[in-house]
Amino acid sequence: MLAGSLLGAWAGAAWAVRMRTATLYKVLAALMVLMAAALVLTHVTSLGVLDLPPALQAVIGVAAGFGIGVVAAIMGVAGGELLIPTIVLLYDVDIKTAGSLSLLVSLPTMLVAFARYSRDNSFSVLRHNLRFATVMVTGSITGALLGGLLLGVIPDLVLIPTLAAVLLISAIKLARHNRPPHESAN
Repeated sequence: MLAGSLLGAWAGAAWAVRMRTATLYKVLAALMVLMAAALVLTHVTSLGVLDLPPALQAVIGVAAGFGIGVVAAIMGVAGGELLIPTIVLLYDVDIKTAGSLSLLVSLPTMLVAFARYSRDNSFSVLRHNLRFATVMVTGSITGALLGGLLLGVIPDLVLIPTLAAVLLISAIKLARHNRPPHESAN
């Protein structure tokens, strides 16, 4: 999975920097809808485990990793929401082990995407918006810490529909987003 994810992250970041802004908004909106559906599906159904021969399991793992790497790079996420169920389904490991393995795949995947984005000077905008970036990083770290502390406190019956709703609302906002007039068609 890691090999496929690294290749997918490079490809996804390359596609994202070449995509027209309007197209990227639509792709992101569609991916958010799919993520909301995957979130709900993996929490309301039991997918079981695929019993595959090791060679086929490896091929499917690389292909799934590639797809997850593309999605992670385009969306700017680590991909755990896709990696964890895939690891459980393909490799028949418990959810906690899958979460740990997901982190081992996610970090190098994001580093590859970061490296690819930086080749096109995509992060130069951060210098011009340093205050915003600092606030977002602080909020992200704070949210991750609070989320970890609240793990198990908020029931899935509340959390999953809320997260799915946030994704769907974000998708609608992205799909309706118009480019600022000063932005190029790139």
